[in-house]
Amino acid sequence: MIGYSRMRRGVIMALALAWLTACGAGGQDAAAPAGSASSVATRADEYLTPELRARVEALKQDIASSPSDERNSRERALVLFDWVNAYALAGGYVPVELTALIARVTSYRLAAGAELDGFIRELALRDERPDAIGTLTTDAGPFPVAQPATFRQIYTVGTEPLRTGGLILIAKHFQANHPPFQVSDPAADNYVSIAASRDDVTFEPERMMVAGMHGGFRGAETQLAFRITSGNLEPGDTVTVTYGDASGGGRGLIMPDFISDTMPFPIYVDPDGSGLMLSVPIQPVVVAAGPIAGVHGFAPSVVGIDEAFEISIRAEDAFGNRARGQIPAWQLELDGRVVREVPAGPAGVVVVDDVRLVQPGIARFAIRSADGAFTGRVNPVRVEAEPAMRIFWGDTHGHSGFAEGIGSADAFMRFARDDARLDFVSHSEHDLWMDDGEWEQLREIVQRYTEEGRFIAYLGYEWTTNNSQGGHHNVLFRKPEGRSRMPTQLYPTLSKLYQGLRVANEPNDVVVIPHAHQRGDYRLSDPELQPLVEIMSMHGTFEWFGRMYLNHGHRVGFIAASDDHIGRPGYAAPNTTSLAQRGGLGAVFAPERTVDAIFDGMRNLQAYATSGDRILLDVSVNGTGMGQRLDFTTERVLTGRVAGTAPIDSITIVKNDEEVWTRNYRPVGSPRGQVNAVLSFFS
Repeated sequence: MIGYSRMRRGVIMALALAWLTACGAGGQDAAAPAGSASSVATRADEYLTPELRARVEALKQDIASSPSDERNSRERALVLFDWVNAYALAGGYVPVELTALIARVTSYRLAAGAELDGFIRELALRDERPDAIGTLTTDAGPFPVAQPATFRQIYTVGTEPLRTGGLILIAKHFQANHPPFQVSDPAADNYVSIAASRDDVTFEPERMMVAGMHGGFRGAETQLAFRITSGNLEPGDTVTVTYGDASGGGRGLIMPDFISDTMPFPIYVDPDGSGLMLSVPIQPVVVAAGPIAGVHGFAPSVVGIDEAFEISIRAEDAFGNRARGQIPAWQLELDGRVVREVPAGPAGVVVVDDVRLVQPGIARFAIRSADGAFTGRVNPVRVEAEPAMRIFWGDTHGHSGFAEGIGSADAFMRFARDDARLDFVSHSEHDLWMDDGEWEQLREIVQRYTEEGRFIAYLGYEWTTNNSQGGHHNVLFRKPEGRSRMPTQLYPTLSKLYQGLRVANEPNDVVVIPHAHQRGDYRLSDPELQPLVEIMSMHGTFEWFGRMYLNHGHRVGFIAASDDHIGRPGYAAPNTTSLAQRGGLGAVFAPERTVDAIFDGMRNLQAYATSGDRILLDVSVNGTGMGQRLDFTTERVLTGRVAGTAPIDSITIVKNDEEVWTRNYRPVGSPRGQVNAVLSFFS
């Protein structure tokens, strides 16, 4: 089921109840309805425990006799939550907004009776008649980014026929930045057409107000739909939707400008026009990168003298995707001289290994194609004799199609490891939209991608609730084994979240990080669970947010993350559909790239935030390092080193929420400053 604007929802859902009251039993005898406890006792595909099956069957009977309202919605929503999680663990397809609706009922106590009953009836239909809704097949691609394409989705009608007056909704994911679909001009781009396998079936386009991730995320927006104006579609009949239909002279549908292995083009069906929009499982469409338009390099931030390390060279298209096709020969330069040459070859991330530096200090590499057409830079590398601590880069806050984003969780991890060249990452999906099946998939993915010494994935999620109940918090676990999330559906306030995490875990194995979009409640913080505050993401820069925690007496460190929603953790460009700036990065001091060392670094406040560049920062007070305590003294000397990825304009020290020291590094009359800086401040 999908959300509608408030004005139409009541009428639509009232009709939906009438339709499913008549046909939801699947034509079975009333004395032994399909899905009843007696009829499913011997089902080979049973996925519910006897106790939960009894509760589910009682729930079906309850909504058949009385609609949900403010008196019974919460109790029914809790049964539905247990039901849908069991269904998901068994591999069932869960409508994208179902778990979020449960949260609105259980956490916010919002009146959503008709919507709740619609979801219960849809899940009942899937439970009792798995083949009722039909199937979808898709031209998978790949289709180049930002280029016109033509492809088809074919819907095969299930055992529930589509009647005159029925509707097919051609939805647009709010994060997919392709243009809106149009049906008015076949000679123009983005034209969409529809055809049925039966000649007597006709359609008329119309526009509907739809809310949610397959509509308007911040409020209902118009979406394309086709109404069946004559004829019926029987089981096995097909409907073909052509996206970017070029038969009338148009070029096609202009594809999004970011790559994805699972670009969504959702379709919903309303079998008889009663208003219940049933989710057809989304099929992936692959969007691929364009040709090379630039290059960027990645290297470790801290290395030892004569220590072998790698430099990664990533060819990029015009939109920051990893380039497709052939790439030129590269020259790796250090201080203006060529130190390594890389032959031309197929697109990908080229790894230059066994790089060594023998002089201490800051090394700066550059990349140039052999023909000079493309140039790029590598982050600064600090060379030390015997580094006790190193700087590791990660993203503790990013999303994919598991929630309201786009892309698979596998692609998310591959991007973090191979494209962003991160040291660590957490796929912190919104619990609001997550089910237990997805949680188990995340656990398996974290275990599969973690490689001690090379790449660390942390199991985590984003506890998602409104500001009034605590705001958004990312929850990370040290190890994935045996960890359970405390979902907002059951833990709706910040104090309940803290309590639930403490009961189920040792505090040393958890890191909670609030962020400023739907900001965390800075009046409240758990000193053992919450060591860091996120002050920068694609939503904006929120230094004030971190200061508020300090002003309220909380001992916290700072970190940044991407909050990217299209599967690009750690190296995210702005998404013009919703997010305004590129994503940030978190730096963590640790002696080695291991699960425990980096996690301990976060818990020990040995972290800092950047706006996406791998800036080297190292500060101490009276010789005591970042995030650590020292004995009280009236004489305090702050010293530090900064190495920028571009010339430094200025450095400012803030004490007790006041700017107490500033040094400008840009000479008068010059637009550029220094790339390295040393600071010393006496207080």
